[in-house]
Amino acid sequence: MARQINAASSLPLRILMVTPRYLPEMGGVENHVYQVAGRLAQAGVQVTVLTTDREGNLPACELMNSVRIKRVRAWPAQGDYYFAPGIYKYIQQSRPDLVHIQSYHTLVAPLAMLAARRAKLPYLLTFHGGGHSFKLRNAVRGTQLALLRPLLTHAERLVTLAHFEEAYYTDKLHLSAECFALIPNGADLPKLVDNSGQKNNGTLIASVGRLERYKGHQRIIAALPAILKEKPDVRLWVAGKGPYESTLRSLAIKLGVEDRVQFRTIPPEDRAEMARGLASASLVVLLSEYETHPIAILEALALGRPALVADTSGLSELCEQGLARAIPLDSTPDQVAAAVIEQLRRPLIPKKIDLPSWDDCAERLLNLYNEISQVHH
Repeated sequence: MARQINAASSLPLRILMVTPRYLPEMGGVENHVYQVAGRLAQAGVQVTVLTTDREGNLPACELMNSVRIKRVRAWPAQGDYYFAPGIYKYIQQSRPDLVHIQSYHTLVAPLAMLAARRAKLPYLLTFHGGGHSFKLRNAVRGTQLALLRPLLTHAERLVTLAHFEEAYYTDKLHLSAECFALIPNGADLPKLVDNSGQKNNGTLIASVGRLERYKGHQRIIAALPAILKEKPDVRLWVAGKGPYESTLRSLAIKLGVEDRVQFRTIPPEDRAEMARGLASASLVVLLSEYETHPIAILEALALGRPALVADTSGLSELCEQGLARAIPLDSTPDQVAAAVIEQLRRPLIPKKIDLPSWDDCAERLLNLYNEISQVHH
């Protein structure tokens, strides 16, 4: 890692991070865990990532970036409920110093919290609050939090990524601010040796995020015909992968813009290629229904790229801070196109901004782990 962080203990701290999905599956939570777990391991922490495998095709155990990965089976194979009894069993048997649960949206979180509580192991949870492609799942989030509250109240700390999140969960869970810790995602990418690619790419728009309906890639594709009337050299890079890809491809074909749309994903561990990709874009967009602390947009801003986002959740915070332009989520394709053209012609590019790094994120997590560990030993 770029900056040495101190484990501050004569004995290695044993941390078990529990997440529904992990690499090679991709998304914001997976990238967050990958970034911080590797840095903590380099600092001398013994980190194990406990995750699931819905299809049984991945190794049950492997070492990645100095981090031990343990996978257990989850059901159903095609759903995202992640019923994984092996999570409970592994936590009971492994008995780490601290259990860190990453995201609360699936059955993994209550299983992990219950196992830790019954084993008398301290645990904390990072919400990673996000949207969902099915409206019913979004509608029941309040009920889900209410059901999880008895387990959440026993967490050593509840970690949020953005200021609005802390206010939201304080209200929903009726907990005091002392129960929460704000630790934002990192937003640093490798410095580019050669950024000449931007000159050769014409007008490239990058739409970033996992390919789910709620991420809003369809909104920029729907606006592409109107954008091309004003900027005929525009190309769209859809940067991600996921279950919504076939629908997005069909939409591009229906609108006759399939030759202007490229679907290309970059593995989260290839930070240099991600930096090159984002730096080559004339505009980076994320028209998502819900984002907590959008890593890709922050990375684009760190590279000096203008951003256009939907005026929702953590994306609204970026607009309020003067870092990005925002448009209403229900904007029509013509309205999206007009906003894109405006941002291309008169881009809002923030002056040098101080964004958190992944080193900062890992260091603050380690400080929190040490604080909790000292209380329990």
